[in-house]
Amino acid sequence: MSDYQKREAAVLFKGNPSTLLGPEIKVGDSAPDFRVVDNGLQPVTLATDAGKVRLITVVPSLDTPVCDAMTRHFNQDVSSLPDSVVVYTISVDLPFAQKRWCGNAGIDKVQTLSDYQDRSFGLNYGLLLEGLKLLARAVYVIDKNDKVAYVELVPEVTSEPNYVAALEAVKKLL
Repeated sequence: MSDYQKREAAVLFKGNPSTLLGPEIKVGDSAPDFRVVDNGLQPVTLATDAGKVRLITVVPSLDTPVCDAMTRHFNQDVSSLPDSVVVYTISVDLPFAQKRWCGNAGIDKVQTLSDYQDRSFGLNYGLLLEGLKLLARAVYVIDKNDKVAYVELVPEVTSEPNYVAALEAVKKLL
């Protein structure tokens, strides 16, 4: 992992400056590919839902209060979106823990995906917290042509994102 770009003090984690590994992704960029796994250990890549708008929310761990609240919030907010939109929440939690958490939380609109195997999402999207090996909190909207339409890298990892702005970005693409 030492070959990846380091972005020092890119975010705060509990008030402490933290280094992110990987490039900064910006609006207008081609969305980088990635390989994560679903709750059944099946691979999911950028091409898995090609032709759909993808709302990708990224959290350090579903078993923390802010990540729990964020995923529940998006699950509720996206319930009225059409089938042409897919919603992923990506963390490094094990798929088994994600599945258990979703069942307990009643999450049915958001698909939880795990980057535990090789951290390809975290490294390709510049979100891997050096040292901790967790993902920083972020939200991406990727259009049906695999272009990045919205990016929010939450400055303090323990804070929630701007839900309204993310959903407006999705709605602009419909």
